[in-house]
Formats: sequence, structure tokens, C-alpha cells
Amino acid sequence: MFSIVRRCLGAGLATLLMMTIAAVPEARAAASPPPSPFFSTVQIDSGATVGAPAAGDNRNHGDLWPNCWSDDDNVYTAYGDGIGFAGTYSDIGVARVSGMPGSLTGAQLPIGDNVGQVWTANHTRKPTGMACVGGTLYLAVQDLAFDFDDAPAATIAKSTDHGRTWTWDRSGPMFGNGVFTTIMFLDYGKAYGNAPDGYVYAYGLDHNWRDSFANRVPDPVDLWLARVPKDQVQNRSAWEFVSGFTASGAPTWSADIARRVAVMHDDRRVYQDVYTAGRAKNLTVVSQGGVVYNKPLNRYLYTSWTEYTFEFYESPTPWGPWKHFSGKDFGGYPWTTTKHGGYATTIPSKYISADGKSMWLQSNVCPCGGGFPEGQHWAYTFSLRRMRLEPHVDTTPANPPDGARNLAREPGTAGVERVAHFGNVGYYNDGDKARSEDDWNDERKGASWWGYTWPREYLMNKVAFTGGQIFGDGGWFASDLRVQVRRNHEWVNVTGLRITPDYPYDNTAGPNRTYELGFNPIDGDGVRVIGAPGGTRTFTSIAELEVYYTGTSGTMFGGSPADFTGDGKDDIVAFTHGASADVWAAASTGTGFGASAKWHDFFAPSGEIPYTGDFTGDGKADIITFTQGATGDVYVAPSTGNGFGPGVKWHEWFAPSGEVPAVGDFDGDGKDDIATFTRGAAADVHVALSSGTAFGAGQKWHDFFGANGEFPAVGDVNGDGKDDLIVFTQGSTADVYVAMSTGHGFGPATKVADSFAPGADQPRVGDFDGDGRDDIAAFTNDPAADVSVALSDGAGFKAATKWHDDFAPAGEFPYVGDYDGDGKDDIVSFTHTPSADVRVSLSTGTSFSGGGKWHDFFGLPGETTL
Repeated sequence: MFSIVRRCLGAGLATLLMMTIAAVPEARAAASPPPSPFFSTVQIDSGATVGAPAAGDNRNHGDLWPNCWSDDDNVYTAYGDGIGFAGTYSDIGVARVSGMPGSLTGAQLPIGDNVGQVWTANHTRKPTGMACVGGTLYLAVQDLAFDFDDAPAATIAKSTDHGRTWTWDRSGPMFGNGVFTTIMFLDYGKAYGNAPDGYVYAYGLDHNWRDSFANRVPDPVDLWLARVPKDQVQNRSAWEFVSGFTASGAPTWSADIARRVAVMHDDRRVYQDVYTAGRAKNLTVVSQGGVVYNKPLNRYLYTSWTEYTFEFYESPTPWGPWKHFSGKDFGGYPWTTTKHGGYATTIPSKYISADGKSMWLQSNVCPCGGGFPEGQHWAYTFSLRRMRLEPHVDTTPANPPDGARNLAREPGTAGVERVAHFGNVGYYNDGDKARSEDDWNDERKGASWWGYTWPREYLMNKVAFTGGQIFGDGGWFASDLRVQVRRNHEWVNVTGLRITPDYPYDNTAGPNRTYELGFNPIDGDGVRVIGAPGGTRTFTSIAELEVYYTGTSGTMFGGSPADFTGDGKDDIVAFTHGASADVWAAASTGTGFGASAKWHDFFAPSGEIPYTGDFTGDGKADIITFTQGATGDVYVAPSTGNGFGPGVKWHEWFAPSGEVPAVGDFDGDGKDDIATFTRGAAADVHVALSSGTAFGAGQKWHDFFGANGEFPAVGDVNGDGKDDLIVFTQGSTADVYVAMSTGHGFGPATKVADSFAPGADQPRVGDFDGDGRDDIAAFTNDPAADVSVALSDGAGFKAATKWHDDFAPAGEFPYVGDYDGDGKDDIVSFTHTPSADVRVSLSTGTSFSGGGKWHDFFGLPGETTL
């Protein structure tokens, strides 16, 4: 609906605003706003730092402070329940604020009955919006219940002498019955100078200024928009309301308030369950804040709030489409002077920087509500905190592999977290692992996260998470710890996740213990660790979060056969994951890979682990995916020779989260089966045999193999046609153990090699000399880019020798397969960069020769290739 509106903006918003609408209007669909792609990073201080007078003088100056920028270069504002800048307490008052943040001064203007009146018994009067139109000021005043839970009436006062005197219709309110009674004028800059036409625009809420805690009236979930000629603001009959939209997205207007439609609807609720009895909970997110036009960015910003959070929205026009671009969670009470949220959030247009990226947000905290202790008035004044927005710009990642370059320290990095309990958002990016932050927020929450966003894209494949302090009631992840990367404005799970050491999911996880979360290379402009929080108060803690693009860190457990056409030559496959979950294949010609083609349009979405194997026994490799998670399903899509058939569930409980699946023909019947390494203390190995159309029941074939931190793989070491188990201990020992298959189990684990694939080398398994027995290879995957091979002698492996001295350097993704069909496995490397090159080095039986490019665009960052 709104694409035409956006195109019209270039020709001038004024033209669109004043169009005569003849078409039949259509109502906007009532749906919560989608996430906005407009900003790449959002940074906002944890608490107010300046005010008028300086925040922290601990006097009850007042709250709310709707404001506008007048022609005399001053900001005019109004407050509730305070002494303002004089000394006389009033339920309402007007003030003038001069200067810029850091050197603000306040001057008192009229208070009480000289500003407005109360229309409803047992209510008080409160300011909700202000507009400076030339030198004329307009102030919206509502009736608000003493318990703040309903607002039945509102009117507008006018001043033509910069706030010294005010007039209004004393015969009755302009708005009643709780309809449009929280009025927020659109801030169009100094003297309303950025307005595109002769109207004043005002947004309104019904029934109350925020969630009605007592549920006496409906909670506000809709934002309404009205306009009125600049010289008739106090003439109720001159007001018009958005009543619909044409097919082109332009609004229609009606003087009949009963015909209006909402320009934004958001019925989300936050903090649905809190631990402390009597605290506010289950809160709607549309509240009295402000809407400002940010001219340098050509964006309208609506700043809303809840008892515990800020909620921010943006739109290209006054009427939408509105999108939610950020929230800021301050957690449950108590708050401190350095960490607190607030209410009545506005961005004064005077304090927006010339480039539109920096601004100051006004909000208040009353010591009467539980956030601050009684008598603490730090933010009970015209109080401001810094806010910085960086618009999204498309970029291409160009960072090379560098194990010493912590991407968390890149310019423009912005931390993102569920909540920072103490407001110390810099603690997890300061290099000091001895101090920590946590996300306790008094909420029974299902997810915690810590991470970063950037104004540009980076390649990455490893996160180092150092846990923080452990408490008696929380401070660790309880389950499902994983990594998500922000790609195309959405958070997606990475693939190939490998956590070292294994995360224990209990209070032994810390404190100050570091876990490396390696994953397949992926590009994005944000990264975070996320999982279910632990403890009786469901929260996590953190000391440091580092992000790297280094040598391959993902789960690459030995690879799997990939001859999809059945011609004896292995091919390559890429799983895109994400929402599309496409599968692309490129068949080998023996000297290169042909053009890539889509072989499946939905298989292995994000979070699943895909492999390949000939599960039907027809000589063509199929694709398989392990859903992991709580379902543990296994799906197979058989190859037709030029595509993959429908995905069919072949097993309903195998390799759930935390286990490592593998593929091999363990009973030697010509059909590939599946295995899973349970890891953990048990380190069991279970196998499910293929019938050609499904996998049988999982059976334990070994009771201790492939323990935590080891690298498990499979291969036919003795050449009997049955795949065996192989494990690389890596690290400083670098031992290799094998457990031979009997066809119905695996024999004892036997050490068959030492000092092979040490440290972070990448082990692989394949028959490199073509003798029918699988050998082992190790890629250093570093600047040296060496490849070593140890050939099988039927019972173990011979001494390793170097077979290549320049293949799969740091950041590339190596695998093995017989790509020329000569019976000897070769090696392949996927760069997983935007260039997406694929290189192959063929086996001679005693070494790997060359390393030429076999494909120039296959396997993008974030995809899984085999």
C-alpha cells in the first residue's frame, strides 16, 4: 500500500498531504507494526545525565514535560505535579527552557488555574502535548484520574505571548468520553517550520495515557492522527481525522471522529509475568510520548514507553506505515540514578543534530511509583539522556580472517541485550573479565541475549562468551544456548554451532569461565548469544563477549558423500537456511562444477543440521536434515538425479539438541544409516539403520566415544564395507581413536595415532589413495594452509605426511570427495565470502595436486556447503 507513498515523497510531502481524495478509502489492517529495517544501530544512555536545572539537584520540579521549539529559539514545556522552576507546587505549570543540553536554564511561567481547568470530578489536570506554531503556543491538557488509570476529557489552551497568559474555551472540553483525550502534537521543528502545509497535526490515544493498571478502561493499543488548520486549533469543528487510505496509500480525512481509523495498532504486551507481587505487569506499549519529525533523516519518530521499557517507532510519513525500530528494557525495580527508564518520552526537535543521528530523549521517574526511593528526584525534572541512531546502509563484508581482531571493538559497535540490570552496558566489551553485568529484571522470561549490532556487515565464525557472577537465584543459561546473526534485518540461528567446552546449563557455568561458540562462516551486521535463562529468577550474567572471523570454527564433522547424479563423481551442495531454505547443487564434470541449480525449495531451515548420504541405496546421494531442538525429527529428500524429492520424516526422535549427528553405512548393506554422539558425561553413540524408506529405532552401539571437546567422524578404516567410528581428541594430545563396526555395534575404542590434527586443525576422512580403506587428513586452516594425510593400514593409520602446502587457508571451509571419479578422494574448499569461490585439489594417491577454481559463485556466507 505504501510503496507509492514513498515514491511520492521525493516530489514533496506537501503535495501528497493536500491532495483531494476522491477514491473510496480502505481501512488499515489491525496488526502490530513489523520490525523496522531503517536503522542499523540504536544507542541510548542507561539514565538521564542532564536537565534543567541539572539533573540531580533533588527537587521535585515535576514530570511529563511535553515541549516545542518556538520562534524565539526557546523550548516551551509544561509539567505536572511539581514546583517547576520557582518554588510553588502545582498540579500543572508551564516553563521556558533556554540553551542546549549541558547548559540549560529554566524560567517559570503560569501555573494551575492560569493554564487549564479540570472537567471531571475526582480527576486532576495534566499536560500531554505542546505545539509552537510561529510565535503561538498550544497546550493540550487532559483530565487524569488521581490513580492515573483513566483520562475522560481534554482541551487545548492557547498563548500568543510566549506562555505568559493562556486562554481556552471554559464552557466544556474539546474532547470527551475518553476519545482522543491524550493529545500529542507532532513536533515539526522550530516554530513548526518544517510542516509541509497549513495544518497542525496531532496524535491521540483513547481512554488513558498508558496501560490502565486497574483495568477500569480499555488499554490504549491504537494511535490516531488528526489535523487542523493552523489558525483554528481551538475550533473543534475544524478538526479532521484519518478515516482511511486510498489504493495509493494517501490518507483520507473526515470531520466525523466516529469514522476515524488508527494509523498504528500495537497490541503487544510486555512483562506478562513478574516475580514481585503487586508490581505492574502485562502492559500495553502505546503510551503518551511524542512524535517528532527528524528532517535530516526525513523520518517521523514516535517515542513510547511502558512501566519498564522504552518503545520506539519510525515512519516515512505522519500516517505510516509505522514500524517498531527498537526497545530499551530497564528491568524491574528498584532503579538507580545511573540506570532508569521513565515515562512521557519525547525528543525535543531543538536538540536533534544537523545530521539527524544524535538527539536527546526526555523522560521522567517519579519517586512515588517504586522506581526511585521516596525523596529521590533525579529524573523528576526536565531530564535528558543521549540517543544516537545510525541509519542502515547496504555494505559488503570485507574483513579478512584475523584471529586477533575482535569485531566487538569495531567503530560504531552498539551493545544489545535483553536488559542490563545495573546499566553497565559497556562491561561486556571492556576487556575486563573480572567484572560483570546481568539481566535480572524481576520477570519470568523465556529468553536472554547479549550481543552487538554494527553500522556495516562483517564476516564472523566465532564468539567467545565469558560468563559473569553466579548468584543463588540465577546468572547462567538453563538451555538452548546458541548464536544468532542479524541478516537482512532479521535474527537467524547460525549453522554448525560447536561449543567448547560444552556448556553445563547450571550454576557450574561460571563465574568468569569462557566458552567458544564456533559456527559456519556467516556475514551480518549483528550477532548475539541467546538462550533460556536459568535459576529461580530466570536471568543470566556476562563478563565479556568477543566476536571473531578466524580459522574455520563451525561443526564440520568429517563430511558426507555427495554424488547426487550417480555418475561416480561427487558433486557439491549448498543449503541456504533462513526463511527460503533453498537447496542448490552443482554437478561435477570431472574438471569443474557445472552451473548451480535449485534442487529443493524448502529443506533444512535455520537451526537444523543438514548432511548428505545414499539412504535409499540407489547409488545417488540424498539430503538429510536433523531438526534437533525438542522435536529431534529427521527428514530425508531422495535424489532423482536432477533434483531432490519431497522431504519426508524418516525418524521422529534422533539427535536432539546438544548431540552431534553423523552419516555412514554402518551395517554394510549399501544404504547409509545415521548415528548420533550424545556427548556429555555419557558419551554414548546411537545408530538408526536405514530400510531404504525410513530409519529404524535408535540403538546404542557404543557406551563411551566422542566425549566433550573431541571431534567425532566416521569412515571405513579397515575396508570391510562397514563404516567405523573415528575420534580426534585434538588439543595438546592430538590422539586418534577408532571403534570398528561389527554390523550391529562398535567394538572397543583403540588408539591408532597420536600427534594428528592438534590444536584447531580441521580433521577429515576419505579414501585418498584409492585402496578401499578410509584415511584421515588434517587441514591447518591457518596462514600456512598445510594439509597432512595419514593413510590407513587396515587396523590404524601410518605416519602422517604433508600432501599440500597451500590449501584452505584461514576462514575457508574444507571438505573431501571424489570429484574426478577416479576412485581417490580429493579435497575441496569453499571460501564462504561474497565472492563464493570453490577450489579443488585432486589426489594423485600420494599427494594433492594444484588447487584450481572449480566454481566462481557457490556457498555464500551463512549457507552450509558439502
